[in-house]
Amino acid sequence: MASLNVEVVQQIFAAFEHRDADAVVALCAPEVVFEPVTARVAGGGEPYRGYDGMRAYLADVARVWQELRPSPDEFHEGRDGIVVATGRVYAWGAGRVVDSPAGWLFRLRDGRMVYGRVFETSSGALEAAGMSH
Repeated sequence: MASLNVEVVQQIFAAFEHRDADAVVALCAPEVVFEPVTARVAGGGEPYRGYDGMRAYLADVARVWQELRPSPDEFHEGRDGIVVATGRVYAWGAGRVVDSPAGWLFRLRDGRMVYGRVFETSSGALEAAGMSH
């Protein structure tokens, strides 16, 4: 059975996939910081911060990608509210197609995301969390 933190991360993925800004914001702490690959493509490389930042992220996703589908298949729970998801990401739009491995690192506190970062490899996310295989 998945822990509360893993369940929250699974809900975050579902909210992102449905591009449901209200659901995403409801799963985030007010001081959330998110560093997705989309930030480098659309956001000038700056992380998205706070509720307004998460809404801006979803607006950027809609503007840049016709489709963006994260597909996590494994969840690894660490200490201090850390959850790493590994899998693949598929996206197309802005003249490019992405179909590649990915890793996601989340830090949660009190059942809400305070930090998230997307890595272009699962090993990158695991290493950043101190969980390298």
